[in-house]
Amino acid sequence: MIRARDLTKHFRVHKRPPGFVSAMKSLVRRKYEVVKAVDGVSFTIERGERVGFLGPNGAGKTTTLKVLAGLLHPTSGEALVEGFTPFRRQTRFLEAITLVMGQKSQLIWDLPPSETYAMNRAVFDVPHDQFKTTLAELTELLDLGPLIDKPTRQLSLGERMKCELAAALLHRPHTLFLDEPTIGLDVAMQLAIRDFVRSYNTRHEATVLLTSHYMDDVVALCPRIIVIDAGKLIHDGDLRGLIKTMDPDKRVSFTLTDGITDDELAKLGTLLARDGKRITLRISESELPEAVGHLLGPLHAADLAIEDPPLEEILRVMFGKSKEARAGEPPP
Repeated sequence: MIRARDLTKHFRVHKRPPGFVSAMKSLVRRKYEVVKAVDGVSFTIERGERVGFLGPNGAGKTTTLKVLAGLLHPTSGEALVEGFTPFRRQTRFLEAITLVMGQKSQLIWDLPPSETYAMNRAVFDVPHDQFKTTLAELTELLDLGPLIDKPTRQLSLGERMKCELAAALLHRPHTLFLDEPTIGLDVAMQLAIRDFVRSYNTRHEATVLLTSHYMDDVVALCPRIIVIDAGKLIHDGDLRGLIKTMDPDKRVSFTLTDGITDDELAKLGTLLARDGKRITLRISESELPEAVGHLLGPLHAADLAIEDPPLEEILRVMFGKSKEARAGEPPP
């Protein structure tokens, strides 16, 4: 459903030093530099997949989404979405996709969301019966009943985000580009948005490409992740497989009622954190059964939890290696 092949997007940016003289000179002769926002990215996403699209700030995630949604023309390479070339913005293509940006709003500030919904119905020429059915479904899934007739300016950030999602999905798109859909939301609202995206994906076999700086969003929703840094793809594959490859050790957290020395803990694993009686160790998979047996047996540990390393740690290591690799490259 989504295919990028050597996708590239470069921007020509005016640069000048500060100061009045430089400003005057720039009126006559401007100096430009090329910023490689996306630099030869290739991937394919099949119908119904939920894929996390990750990278540090400035990596090129939003630029890639805008190219795939037809808002930007690629400098070179090929992009296909639902069989269409995005920048041509054909009617059938626009009916098949949606782009939701957590920091942008399509709701009309002084009018209730229901007015925006009616306008979107007309824009996409959605039949009235289908519109009523879809709106009823979205209202149920997102619990919009008390919200759609209130002026948008009276809604909280989380309530507006739910209404934004409904507005973007009224035409039943098959491909969802979600750029930071939970940014600024509290934990409860983040969970509600995640549940909704998962439910919509299941009901309509929709393809989801999600960017988020909240790794809980990605872990909860996306079995596969694509990672880019400085405009280049550095990973594309299974999320669990990546974690296991990069750091196969487990994080074991537990509470001890009796005291224990750091030397005794070192026999079980590497001490990562100690907050009063709550302790977290790093333990290899091969040593995990023996260590857990000792914790639950002689040490009488309580509230024991075994987890994979946080995705944030894995990405930090990946970005560090990527930066080192770029530093070793010859200048262009």
